[in-house]
Amino acid sequence: MDNERKSEEPEGIVLTEAQKKSRRERSLAIAWALGILVVLFFAVTMVKGPAVLIRPM
Repeated sequence: MDNERKSEEPEGIVLTEAQKKSRRERSLAIAWALGILVVLFFAVTMVKGPAVLIRPM
C-alpha cells in the first residue's frame, strides 16, 4: 500500500506556474547579463589589441 501512495505523490517541491515563470525570467536576465559581460570583455580586449599579451611577468 505504501508503494501505491508514493507513486501518486510528486517527489520534491512542485512549483506553481507563477514560480516557474519567475524562475525563467530570472534565468533569462542572468543569461543576458553574462552575455553582455562577455561581449564587453571581448570588445575591451580587441580595443587594447595584442599589447595585452606583451607584458612583464
